[in-house]
Amino acid sequence: MQENDNQFFIDSDELSESALKRKHQLENDPSCRTDHMKYMEGQEQIKSDIMEKVMREVESYDPEAYTARDVQRAMQKQNPGIEDLKALLSPAAEPFLEKMAERARLETRKHFGNTVYLFTPLYIANYCENYCVYCGFNCYNKIRRMKLTMEQIEHEMKVIADSGMEEILILTGESRAMSDVRYIGEACKLARKYFRMVGIEIYPVNVEDYRYLHECGVDYVTVFQETYDTEKYETLHLMGHKRVWPYRFEAQERALMGGMRGVAGSALLGLSDFRRDALASALHMYFLQRKYPHAEISLSCPRLRPIINNGKINPRDVGEKQLCQILCAYRIFLPFAGITVSSRESETFRNGIVKIAATKISAGVSTGIGDHESKYTGKESDAEGDEQFEINDSRSFDKMYRDMSAEGLQPVLNDYLYV
Repeated sequence: MQENDNQFFIDSDELSESALKRKHQLENDPSCRTDHMKYMEGQEQIKSDIMEKVMREVESYDPEAYTARDVQRAMQKQNPGIEDLKALLSPAAEPFLEKMAERARLETRKHFGNTVYLFTPLYIANYCENYCVYCGFNCYNKIRRMKLTMEQIEHEMKVIADSGMEEILILTGESRAMSDVRYIGEACKLARKYFRMVGIEIYPVNVEDYRYLHECGVDYVTVFQETYDTEKYETLHLMGHKRVWPYRFEAQERALMGGMRGVAGSALLGLSDFRRDALASALHMYFLQRKYPHAEISLSCPRLRPIINNGKINPRDVGEKQLCQILCAYRIFLPFAGITVSSRESETFRNGIVKIAATKISAGVSTGIGDHESKYTGKESDAEGDEQFEINDSRSFDKMYRDMSAEGLQPVLNDYLYV
């Protein structure tokens, strides 16, 4: 980073003249940005061929090349292959959505029964050192920044646990300076007192850091690649460690090397060509599963939510029918994989997709910092930081549990016992 890049966490209108100049340079002059394919100092490189395999398939993928016959052939196979997945994600598959949904529903029931897993996220800090133009946490946005103390974290966890929740996902903004690995590890140790399952969604780290976090009680790691389109990625991530595309790509594998039981990932659909990003997401998890057959592999399916900088990123809108097609294709191609549906989606969509392809759903969601008590109990808190994005389904854990039961599903709070 340049000397002026250490002035984080304030809106551009309030930056010093030199910092504002740097921001404008990053936005308008690609030559002043670091190489997004080159590892930064301290970022571990591992020997793996998964990236090469995924990108080779994505680069050769032409969604328009597939026909209705290709889709029908894919649907007839008991174990569809990569070419079949490509057909199922193509425009040619859109008229077959009903049949895809029925096949996906049968696969889901065969491997997961009638269950749906519930969890909730807990953001413990929203400081970030990255300049990602589409993210509410980015370092140039003027938002209320907050980092919870251990006492505040434990209080939030107790409020959540008292609601009945048994699985938690701990999140931070991507700032090592404000939320270092030890801080996150201590939060995870606290989580073990209250929850049976602990996941993290933090900045990517090295194998030894993941091993330490696993020892602190972490079961699984979620990392979003955002987009597998490396050229588009470069224009969206202008500064910070997140700018390094390959280091982010390999995060799940480093987590598994560090002893994690499971990993999850996906693209943020809408940042680039969603069909190619959906293909890359599925293949990324597919090749990880083949290399680490003991690991629990999951896919997510977030769509880009409207933001202030929409004009800067030129979003590729993804409709609900297209999202449904993607999730059905995931289920048909990866019948054993978990699929999580985000609170970015509507209540109606989530209620429907968990009966077809998704296996996990968040409840009692807040993307803000320190506001679970106010959301769960109605009490005001002075320890609150701004949220990362707007959610579209704000149902409480209790309401979600009742709604899933009413849909004929069996809500599950935990499916893993330590002995």
